[in-house]
Amino acid sequence: MLFNSFEFALFLPVVFLLYWFVFKKNFRVQNILILAASYFFYSLWDWRFLFLIIGSTVVDYFVGILIDKYSEDKKRQKAWLWVSVLFNISLLGFFKYYNFFVDSFMDMTELFGYTIKSSWTLNIILPVGISFYTFQTMSYSLDIYYKRIKPTKDFLSFATFVAFFPQLVAGPIERASNLLTQITSERHFKYQQTKEGLRLILWGLFKKVVIADSLAPMVDDIFTNYGDYSGSTLILGVTMFSFQVYGDFSGYSDIAIGTSKLFGFELMSNFKFPNFSRNVAEYWQRWHVSLSTWFRHYVYIPLGGSRVSKLLSVRNICVIFLISGFWHGANWTFIFWGAFHALAYIPVFLMGRNTIYKNSVVAQNTIIPNLKEFGQLILTFGIVTFSRIFFRSDTLTDSFAYIDRIFTNFEFTPYEHPLGGNMTTYYLLILVFVIYEYLIRRDERNPFKFKHRIVRVAIYTAIVISMFVFYDDNAQRAFIYFQF
Repeated sequence: MLFNSFEFALFLPVVFLLYWFVFKKNFRVQNILILAASYFFYSLWDWRFLFLIIGSTVVDYFVGILIDKYSEDKKRQKAWLWVSVLFNISLLGFFKYYNFFVDSFMDMTELFGYTIKSSWTLNIILPVGISFYTFQTMSYSLDIYYKRIKPTKDFLSFATFVAFFPQLVAGPIERASNLLTQITSERHFKYQQTKEGLRLILWGLFKKVVIADSLAPMVDDIFTNYGDYSGSTLILGVTMFSFQVYGDFSGYSDIAIGTSKLFGFELMSNFKFPNFSRNVAEYWQRWHVSLSTWFRHYVYIPLGGSRVSKLLSVRNICVIFLISGFWHGANWTFIFWGAFHALAYIPVFLMGRNTIYKNSVVAQNTIIPNLKEFGQLILTFGIVTFSRIFFRSDTLTDSFAYIDRIFTNFEFTPYEHPLGGNMTTYYLLILVFVIYEYLIRRDERNPFKFKHRIVRVAIYTAIVISMFVFYDDNAQRAFIYFQF
């Protein structure tokens, strides 16, 4: 079930009405409803993979209790932690990476003159959201091990935490210290929270339907047929992909956070206007925040973080970005994408500029950025956009061929929409979107923070009209990060 589908438009109000008007007197019954709705929501993709979610839930529930039980016995405690880590990594390894490792092994043997005739690959379907909920349950076990939280004895609440449908499929990857504590507490209907949720849902749908999905046909056409286009068109293609993937993924996160608000839950922010970052380090503080902080808390800091020597810190940075790339998919393109970002991040780190923009936004005290900041924005956006050639291409060969054609066949030629659309419309759409996001860049949780009601109503109306104009039911697209 997609957030941008008619089915979800029916599903959400039904669950909302039952939650607040039928079961409002007992939060445990509300949890049962949320859990049942979450399993139903997920089963519409493939009910068989529910057993994976349930399995991960059962394992980490009991592992959490056992880690706490043996808190004075470090050897046993660590052994139980490894049960959680190995179980979840094994799920990921089999369903997401098995064929990748087999294919890579077969390619390597061919380099030494050996050919394996029989294929060992399997026809495996990737379970939707597996990279997200396995990381969420692992973080629970890790937090208990590091004594950040105590395990819950309430299996129902823990199962709801793992399968919570708004963020089950593509995050944010929540911590038990935030979401689970809310699930185990009573919730009360708050009009203001509900209003904020509906606004975020509207804004997320706009980013998905109007921005991401309308750019998708052009991006698909250019990347599929890159050999037929000039360098200027290829630059246009990857630039449009930058806006597509941002609108798609941040749109999902907005809808997830907004939907959670409807049920009285507050999720962490996952995107903080990354397109207005002044260096690569700031970009990673603003893009996919839940994953970035996950790797920082559970991999980077345990490795020593930046508290060790510069050389070891650089090693840790490389490890994080390579793992992050591999997390995104079983393809060398993602690993190369991660390595590229490591190389872009390291100079910023060595110059000690990786945290200078942590608590500020561009043009912090002015209306427009100064020339230095504007240059930083363009450079950072250019670096990130260039890296997305690897992210979007099917193979490394395609990636390098795409880049080669930009430089060897660079000439300006107007691009024609593959479906006959007016390109000026899409250029203006991106421009208006960038300007609007710049105006609201200080608060990612409130995209319609304007004093005058008439201004807000005008924006709501424009967004709804644009969604009707751009929505194509015959070309309804799943969210890009569902494949991860």
